[in-house]
Amino acid sequence: MKASIGDRIIVVSAQLGGPLREGRVVELRHPDGTPPYVVEWFDTGARTLYFPGSDGHVIREDADAAAVLPTPSLAHAKTWKVEVALFEQGATTTARAVLRAESDSLLEGRGKAKRAPGDLDVPEIGDEVAVARALHRLADSLLAAASADISAVEQRRVTLTS
Repeated sequence: MKASIGDRIIVVSAQLGGPLREGRVVELRHPDGTPPYVVEWFDTGARTLYFPGSDGHVIREDADAAAVLPTPSLAHAKTWKVEVALFEQGATTTARAVLRAESDSLLEGRGKAKRAPGDLDVPEIGDEVAVARALHRLADSLLAAASADISAVEQRRVTLTS
């Protein structure tokens, strides 16, 4: 990886739902443009010494250099949110998981857990089981939606499985 002063650095979080971090190279430590770089981060304004890892991408600001040195194909980063709501009544726990993506539509999955009469009352276990079932159904709904989208593009029936 090589960079020039003025190039953008984009770091995609390895943590699910983690932030996308962006900065600009303000100083090179090596004349050939190899790491490390001094980067000024847009979110904090702080300047730090940056050693890129596999999660870091250099976006060349020089159009001529970009034609010679291809940049990584990082079209854009997305964050999808899943909201989980739990409702407990007596021995029954119900969960609803809703996926909010970029479109106006949303997908959901529902799950339920029921404690047997002789079991200890440990609400966390009911929560875990109900949420796991809701997320599993949400994943199935997402695969079904993707299958329908692919089917529409391919003009043939497509079924994705987990």
